Amino acid sequence: MKKTISVILSVVMLVCCVLPAFAETAQTDGSFGAYKHVFIIGVDGAGRFFKDADTPNFDRIFADGAVDYTARAEIITTSAQNWGAILTGVSYLTHGLTNEITGQKERTSGTEYPSIFTYARQAFPDAELASIVHWDNINYGIIENDIGVTKDNGSDEEVTQKICDYFNAGNQPSLFFVQLDDVDHVGHSLGSKAPEFFAQIETVDAQLGRIYDAIDANGLMEDGLFIVVADHGHTIKGGHGGLTMRETNVTLALTGKTVVKGSTLDKSARNRDVAAIALYALGIERPEYMSARLPANLFEGVAGEKRPVTKDSGDFILSALSWIITLITGIIG
Repeated sequence: MKKTISVILSVVMLVCCVLPAFAETAQTDGSFGAYKHVFIIGVDGAGRFFKDADTPNFDRIFADGAVDYTARAEIITTSAQNWGAILTGVSYLTHGLTNEITGQKERTSGTEYPSIFTYARQAFPDAELASIVHWDNINYGIIENDIGVTKDNGSDEEVTQKICDYFNAGNQPSLFFVQLDDVDHVGHSLGSKAPEFFAQIETVDAQLGRIYDAIDANGLMEDGLFIVVADHGHTIKGGHGGLTMRETNVTLALTGKTVVKGSTLDKSARNRDVAAIALYALGIERPEYMSARLPANLFEGVAGEKRPVTKDSGDFILSALSWIITLITGIIG
């Protein structure tokens, strides 16, 4: 009798151990490749400041999404370093892109750390891929120019209208990238406490609403993941590149059918994680070298990944030091 009870208890314990593993696998598989479309909307210079502005469109879009205002930028809070990390999934120390390089050297396929557009093209040879930006360095020097990505550029307002026209024309991109730049311009000239700075974020909020509504009206959000991310913030007096919290803390917000509703991402989230998130959502295996990861509290049933320290140990050490400096300078910044 005791032996029978022991066997039963052993079976129960085995089942209890095994079932969660299967459940987690099933739920993970439910998010991996769950999306046909990933839309990444980058807002240059917006930092963490969406939370401090009147943003009714941002609020409604991400009401059931995952939002973090303390995601970390690269250790150098400059545009190319961060858009490069967001689009390649590796740190600035690894991809080596700067504002000067991206403006002078056209990026083509065959580079050591390609953008996620290259992996999307390899996975979906016939898919529509597109990037419409204000700052053309992204299209010229970060996203490859020989892999069939539809590209365009213009002012923020022109970009917004081109995007609406693009979707209303029936385009259905698998991967779509946008960069809006006017918040950064105001941040440089007036700083991140100026009323005009928040007014520009509110202008961008209206543009985000138009972009999202054009996507949704054409039936693409049913299988779409919509992401808003900032590259860096601004100091009180204006400008960026340093280590204050106003520069290093950035907005990262996501909404989609398997995103955990109303969640906040884990405190280790970084803007470069967008690369890992986008590939995962599209069902594309992530390259081994990427230090981008899936944050916790993002997709239902998907545990957050640990930061792969060994893949970029230099960045890990410098990031740890910069975090200490950020905590100190953040008190006054």
